[in-house]
Amino acid sequence: MDVPEDIFTEPDQIDPDTLSNLGPLRHLAGIWEGVAGQDVNPKADGPERRVFSERIELQPIDPQTNGPQLLYGLRYHTHINAPDEQNTFHDQIGYWLWEPATGLIMQTLAIPRGQVALAIGHAEADARRIVVEANRGTSSYGICSSEFLEQAFRTDRYRMEIEIHDDGSWSYTEDTILMVRGRAEPFVHKDSNRLTKIAEPNPNPWFQISTGKGGQ
Repeated sequence: MDVPEDIFTEPDQIDPDTLSNLGPLRHLAGIWEGVAGQDVNPKADGPERRVFSERIELQPIDPQTNGPQLLYGLRYHTHINAPDEQNTFHDQIGYWLWEPATGLIMQTLAIPRGQVALAIGHAEADARRIVVEANRGTSSYGICSSEFLEQAFRTDRYRMEIEIHDDGSWSYTEDTILMVRGRAEPFVHKDSNRLTKIAEPNPNPWFQISTGKGGQ
C-alpha cells in the first residue's frame, strides 16, 4: 500500500450516503436468514458435522476516515443456532469495510471465545464474488487469540468467500485452518450457508440527518 506524505488531511467532500458507496458490499446490506448451514469442526474422536440456522444483520455505518483514507462499511451481527440445542451455537460481530479508491475490502470479526481477526481482500465495485483472508503472525490483517486457543486450537489462517446470486441471495464458505494440540496435521474447520433477505437496511445516521429520512 502506498501511504501519502500527508497522512492527516481528510477528503474535502464526503458523500454521506453509505449505501450508495459500498461497492460489492451493497449486496450484503440488510437482514438475512439461512436454514441450511453446514459446519465441520474438530472433536476428540474425529470431525463433527452439524447443520445450523443463521440470522445476520448488516447495517450501514457513517463514512470513516483515516486521514486521507475514506472507508464505507457495514456493521454486522451473526447469530447461529443448531436445531438440537437451545443455546447459541455461534455468535460474531464486526464490520465489513470498502475503500472505493483502491477496491480494498476488510472484514473485522470478534467472537466471544477470545478471538479477533482482520481479513483483507480486493474487488471491483461491481464484483459478485468477494474473498478475504487473514493469517496468524502478521502485524496487519492478522489473527489474535486467547492463550488457551493458541495452545489448544491455534488458528493459522482464515479465508471467507462470498458469492452473490442472481436471485438476490448470497452464500459463503469459510475455511479456518487449525492446529489442534496433539494432532500432526492441520484441521480445516469449514462453515457454509446461503442467506435470503428478510428486511432492508436502514440508512446510516449521517445520511438520515442530512436528508431528513428516518430508519425503517
